[in-house]
Amino acid sequence: MALNVALLRNSFDLVVERQPQLVHRFYEILFERYPQARPLFGRNTAAKQEKMLTDALVAVMDHLEDAPWLTSTLKGLGAKHVGYGVTSEMYGWVGASLLATLSEVAGKDWTPALEVAWTEAYGAIAGLMQAGAAEA
Repeated sequence: MALNVALLRNSFDLVVERQPQLVHRFYEILFERYPQARPLFGRNTAAKQEKMLTDALVAVMDHLEDAPWLTSTLKGLGAKHVGYGVTSEMYGWVGASLLATLSEVAGKDWTPALEVAWTEAYGAIAGLMQAGAAEA
């Protein structure tokens, strides 16, 4: 699958500009929709967790055209998440919450093309992470 790199990066810049606390909002939505996920996040402060996810999202955006980096990094991240108690079902929770956050922040600028681009991108990310989890 070929990701729409320009669309992903431009829309990511747009939502971060509109909502610098994008990741904070993501966690609000995740915990509102899936309160059972909250106990998985007790190891770190909310601020540290938000920084880690922000850094990960920025790194993925920076490496969208670097398949070897994405594969290695995301498989490693998936393997690490097994130890945190993350299950396959939870990837769907995160994806739904991420898309809801992006859509909410983008507002009227959220288009069907963005929905497709982000759904495909998250599917690729989650797929690599789940492959890493399965290998762990």
